[in-house]
Amino acid sequence: MIAIYKREMRAYFTTPIGYIFLAFFLATAALVFSLTTLYAMTTDVTGYFQVLLYGMIVLLPLLTMKLFSEERKQKTEQLLLTAPVSLFSMVFAKFLAAFTVYAGALTVTLLFFPILEIYGSVKLGMLFGNYLALLLAGMAFIAIGVFISALTENQLTAAVGTIGILILQLGISLLNSLLGEYWARFIVASLSVFSRFSAFTQGIFDYSAAIYYLSFTAIFLFLTVAVFHRRRYE
Repeated sequence: MIAIYKREMRAYFTTPIGYIFLAFFLATAALVFSLTTLYAMTTDVTGYFQVLLYGMIVLLPLLTMKLFSEERKQKTEQLLLTAPVSLFSMVFAKFLAAFTVYAGALTVTLLFFPILEIYGSVKLGMLFGNYLALLLAGMAFIAIGVFISALTENQLTAAVGTIGILILQLGISLLNSLLGEYWARFIVASLSVFSRFSAFTQGIFDYSAAIYYLSFTAIFLFLTVAVFHRRRYE
């Protein structure tokens, strides 16, 4: 598993993908930060993280689109399937590589916040909650991208497919705010990764939301393993 993880990390930075993602992610984060905090002259960072979450719908598929689709295109998938490593280890190693790059990019954005001291103190609890929420939501987004990448050999198709599913998730979340019945809201909220984000933005650690994100991630990784299990014996 470690060998596959190292291979993927190396691939991100020996090809343009890693640099393109970092450039777009940091540029987007800086622009959103400027518009939602600096220009507004506020230390309220809730809007910044909310908009950045929506930006991840387009940004994170850049990381996941090549993970398995490129293996199929280059006819190296069989080497992975016959390697002396379990299918879960193979899938998790690629997922972990994408998540590492994303978490590293997100960590760099911490450098933005000392600037806000000119307007007042940033609430550390709220800051921590928002970063944790972005990490958990990003984990779920990446797991979806890994699954879609396993279904196709075309990187563009993988990216568009992932974006489509994430937009559908966002639509489900918006629908939830329009429902009046609690049972209906509960069912709809269980289908969307966006619906569990708000508690963290207020600095509240929501254990059920954290478990939901981890479970959601595990489900899509399991589905990816199932895809390769079926493909191995075809």
